[in-house]
Amino acid sequence: MGKVISLVNQKGGVGKTTTSINLSASLAVLGKKVLLIDLDPQGNATTGIGINKGEIENSIYDVLTDTCDIEEAIITSKYKRLYVIPSTIRLAGINTELVERGIDDASFVRGAQLKNKLDGVKDNFDFVIIDCPPALDWITTNALTASDSVIIPVQCEFFALEGIMQLLNSIVKAQEKLNPKLDIEGVLLTMLDSRTNLGFDVVEDIRKFFKERVYNTIIPRLIRLTEAPSHGKPIVAYDPKSKGTEAYLNLAKEVIERNGHN
Repeated sequence: MGKVISLVNQKGGVGKTTTSINLSASLAVLGKKVLLIDLDPQGNATTGIGINKGEIENSIYDVLTDTCDIEEAIITSKYKRLYVIPSTIRLAGINTELVERGIDDASFVRGAQLKNKLDGVKDNFDFVIIDCPPALDWITTNALTASDSVIIPVQCEFFALEGIMQLLNSIVKAQEKLNPKLDIEGVLLTMLDSRTNLGFDVVEDIRKFFKERVYNTIIPRLIRLTEAPSHGKPIVAYDPKSKGTEAYLNLAKEVIERNGHN
């Protein structure tokens, strides 16, 4: 059974894409077959894993608009056991298109496109990781409907909990209306600056709020982690001995453990 996990937070700059890329690559390094779906119109996960957007024939947009079968959009990455469905800027218009289709066709369910497509292929993988845009829109709703669970990356900064209630409300709404099985897989603390006390105060607040849902692994703020995507590489390939590689491999081990994989 393939486990579908979305990385969701409507705040930008919290490490969603960095985590999507590096968690996917780390799971693959640890022997799992992984499909990374780039569901952000910016397409940063696509380029960050080394895919040239100019060479993309079919993207997630084509899948969601029934232009191609989902199998036709899956690209074999340069990394063993890691596959990708890429994104391009064309995805930016999908929210409007879904709303219009809902107006034209009363039976059309706006949030179910990805689930309907993914159900046919998810069991070919151990994990499907979905990188969501920084918005609580129809794209994210599609991800929540298709997912078994969500990982919420939270930056270790002063306003970390701001907006989390809004996100949790969206998750509850998705559970009620579209996907009763949706669960919070875990809360991931990112971008910890170990030189300041503030970061550790935030860690304490988040742990109090989310309790055992918070991963033990904390992702540090590192230059190497921000450099890696510009080279089209996950950190495990860009700098195998870095603290970033160690952190994401540890996170991947926690995810595997929580899901009862060996």
